[in-house]
Amino acid sequence: MAIFKGAGVAIITPFHQDGTVNYEKLGELLEFQVANKTDAIIVCGTTGEASTLSHEEHLACIKYTVDKVAGRIPVIAGTGSNCTETAIYLSQEAEKYGVDGLLVVTPYYNKATQKGLIAHFTAIANSVKTPIIMYNVPSRTGCNILPETAVTLARNVENIVGIKEASGNISQVAKLAQLADGCIDIYSGNDDQVVPLLSLGGVGVISVLSNVAPEQTHDMVAKFLEGNVEESLKIQLKALPLIEQLFCEVNPIPVKAAVNMMGMEAGPLRMPLTEMEDAHKESLKKAMQDFGVKVV
Repeated sequence: MAIFKGAGVAIITPFHQDGTVNYEKLGELLEFQVANKTDAIIVCGTTGEASTLSHEEHLACIKYTVDKVAGRIPVIAGTGSNCTETAIYLSQEAEKYGVDGLLVVTPYYNKATQKGLIAHFTAIANSVKTPIIMYNVPSRTGCNILPETAVTLARNVENIVGIKEASGNISQVAKLAQLADGCIDIYSGNDDQVVPLLSLGGVGVISVLSNVAPEQTHDMVAKFLEGNVEESLKIQLKALPLIEQLFCEVNPIPVKAAVNMMGMEAGPLRMPLTEMEDAHKESLKKAMQDFGVKVV
C-alpha cells in the first residue's frame, strides 16, 4: 500500500523578514494545499530549505505540520542527512510526532558508494518503523542510487517502500521499474517528467509546481491514474513553460518568489540563497498568468 498516490507538495518554509520561521503562514499554506486537492504534504525537503534549518526548527516544522494537517492527508517528513547518525536522530524524532512517511535523501558532499548507500538507508530504516521514501537527486548530492541498489533495499528492508526519482534520467527509471517489478513505489521528483514516469508505472509526484498550482498538479496525476492519459498529457504540456521558470534559478528561489507573487507572504530566503533576479521575476510572472495562477 503506497504512502500516497497522486501529487504531494514539497512545501516551502515561510520566514519572517528577520529570518525566523513564520508558523502562521506555514499554517495558511498547509490549508491552501489541503483545500486544493493536494494528496500529501512533504515538509522540510529541499524546497523547504531544510539545509539551513537548525535541528530544533526542522523538528518544530514537522510537528507543526502534523498537528495542523491533523490526518486529513498524509504528511511525509524530510529527515535525510549526509551523516547517518543525524538522519537516524531526525527520523526517530519525526516518527514520535506521527508522520506517515519519511523522505530520506542520499548523503551529499561526502557521497557514498552503492555499498555505502545500502548501509546508510538500512541503518536509518532499522531505527524506525515508519515507511521510508528514498530521495535520489544526483544533481544536488553528487550521489546516484542505481536501480539495482534501490531494488536490493526495497526487497531486503521492510519499511523502505518508495523512491523519489529526480535523476532526470528516464532510461534509469525504466530500468528501475523493470527490475523492481512492483516492489517499490516510484514518485517523480521532476515536474516536467510526471507523465513519462507515470507511464513507467509510477504512482505520483513530489512536486515543486504544487506550491503554486496544487489542483492542476493533482489533476495531472489523477487523470492519468484514472486512464485519461490524453487529459493528463494536456496538463503536463501546458505546465512546461511555468515549470521551466520555476527552475530558471536554483530551487526554491523561483517558487518562493512565485508564492510571494500570489500574495501569500512566504518571506525571504535564507543565505546562501538570494532573491530572484528581476528579469527572471517578469518571466515567471507571465508563465504563472499563462497557466491560470492568480498574481496579485
